[in-house]
Amino acid sequence: MTALDGLDGFGVEVPSWAYGNSGTRFKVFTQPGVPRNPYEKIADAAQVHRLTGLAPRVSLHIPWDAVDDWSDLREHASKLGVRLGAINSNLFQEDDYKLGSLCHPDPAVRDHAVRHHLRCIEIMRETGSTDLKIWLPDGLNYPGQDSLRGRQDRLAESLRRIYHALGDDQRILLEYKFFEPYFYSMDIPDWGTSLLHCLALGEKATVVLDTGHHAPGTNIEFIVMQLLRQGRLGAFDFNSRFYADDDLIVGAADPFQLFRIMSEIVAAGAHLPSSGVNFMLDQCHNIEEKIPAQIRSVLNVEQALAKALLIDQEALATAQREGDVLAANEILMAAYETDVRAALADRREARGLPRDPVKAFKASGYASSVAAERVGGTQAGWGA
Repeated sequence: MTALDGLDGFGVEVPSWAYGNSGTRFKVFTQPGVPRNPYEKIADAAQVHRLTGLAPRVSLHIPWDAVDDWSDLREHASKLGVRLGAINSNLFQEDDYKLGSLCHPDPAVRDHAVRHHLRCIEIMRETGSTDLKIWLPDGLNYPGQDSLRGRQDRLAESLRRIYHALGDDQRILLEYKFFEPYFYSMDIPDWGTSLLHCLALGEKATVVLDTGHHAPGTNIEFIVMQLLRQGRLGAFDFNSRFYADDDLIVGAADPFQLFRIMSEIVAAGAHLPSSGVNFMLDQCHNIEEKIPAQIRSVLNVEQALAKALLIDQEALATAQREGDVLAANEILMAAYETDVRAALADRREARGLPRDPVKAFKASGYASSVAAERVGGTQAGWGA
């Protein structure tokens, strides 16, 4: 039994939209071989799991990933060795949502947004998904534009209607974001607002923490700890931020922050599948190759978790009790500074996986194969 045995059973859910043409804010650069439909997105996602053993589930986005036969898509995923994961609703692309969706002043628009979620719940039943992920883009650009309190009341009522439609094994994952697309006030700007709504709804409502959705200097690991204390951390959206919601490869900007987050996860045993915390990616790959970028992302999360598992928890607790500040910090830093790459490569090799998944993907010929096959049709991208 070794510390790295704690990696057994750990997995990261990858997003279908990461394999389409997407980017952050400005031009989206197309690439050859980009999927044209959800079936091809899942095929690409399955490559990540095949080479890493770390990505067993694929998040879907509705209506971007809508198909006529959900059971067929579910079977397609199963044949490729992955499962369909969280169902993500879309509240930001219809003209009706110009002034909001679940918070809109017009009850007809709110009804429209609620019905969209009821359809997502039906899709969850057909795909076997248990998670309905809601990112609410609602907010205000100007003071006085609408009632701040009134919007919270409307949101609470809309969420209640959605919550009551959940099955016994289903739950809501409620996301937050402190800015964008609105800049005076977002309707769920922070983890506290999300948590308050989840507590009011019931046990089947939990918070999603996106690592890019915070003001600079925010102590994200503190939020992780607090949500774990309340039993309300439902999921992560992992990405990397230099300034805000950059949606870049997780761990690219601040790998030490990712380690600190995973340290709180390990301390609470939340890395274990039994915890119910869903580790997800929410990234866009605009200038880099998409499948290798997703491979690198899940490997970065695994590496941060491996280092967190190496923390000598007993020695750390002793140093903390004794008030030995430097010793406690040194114990944490010793784990972070350990190079775990060879040990993780050995683990992969022992499980019949390539030591270097990125290199193995490039050697597989998959990219050139799909580039030749996926000619014609419309490549998937924002809104497709």
